[in-house]
Amino acid sequence: MKPRILIVEDEPGIADTLQYALRTDGFEPQWVSTGEAALASVREQAPALVILDVGLPDASGFEVFKRLREASDVPVVFLTARSDEIDRVVGLELGADDYVAKPFSPRELVARVRSILRRAAKPAATVASAASTTAAAAPAPLVVDEGRRQIRFYGTLLELSRYEFGLLQTLASRPGHVYSRDALLERVWGATTESMDRTVDAHVKTVRAKLKLVAPGLEPIRTHRGSGYCLAEDLPATL
Repeated sequence: MKPRILIVEDEPGIADTLQYALRTDGFEPQWVSTGEAALASVREQAPALVILDVGLPDASGFEVFKRLREASDVPVVFLTARSDEIDRVVGLELGADDYVAKPFSPRELVARVRSILRRAAKPAATVASAASTTAAAAPAPLVVDEGRRQIRFYGTLLELSRYEFGLLQTLASRPGHVYSRDALLERVWGATTESMDRTVDAHVKTVRAKLKLVAPGLEPIRTHRGSGYCLAEDLPATL
């Protein structure tokens, strides 16, 4: 069966363009124009992925996302007419899988959809097999429990989205090692699309904010300009 993609968008022109692009690429698109219709559709039959507009006529896309998450962990990509960083950060902090600002390339969006679905379809055993290595490599202040998909920072359980967990897990597997954006995209998102660099940067920003809530005076994730990111090797054993 073709993967069913639910499009939640109140502008018919954009919805038509997305349906055509998805259908051409082997997906089965379904379009609804309101948040309530989207929630009803997901309750009736969960799609493979949801493309969710932030500005809907009956509710904020962010609110629809929160209600959606109460019943399903289906991957979600936000669409918005605004390019403000605050919108992007809010969407990612809520746990969305990606964020695309209008105007956008339909082909790029479809590529992102395919990448997200490919990542979500990876067998759980692939992640679990590396549990002992990752846990052993992580410094004492940062403890990764892959079986439970949890990370604790100085004993505090972090509330992380799927990709935030993957990002921090990857950095923790080799403290001090600098991962390029392409390497992080490949390991965490399963893609190396250059246009997704901003997705890595946005996720790093949200993870840093969550770490800072636990240890305000530390900088666990270091930026190496022109190279990428790494987890600090010199974190103190205790706060």
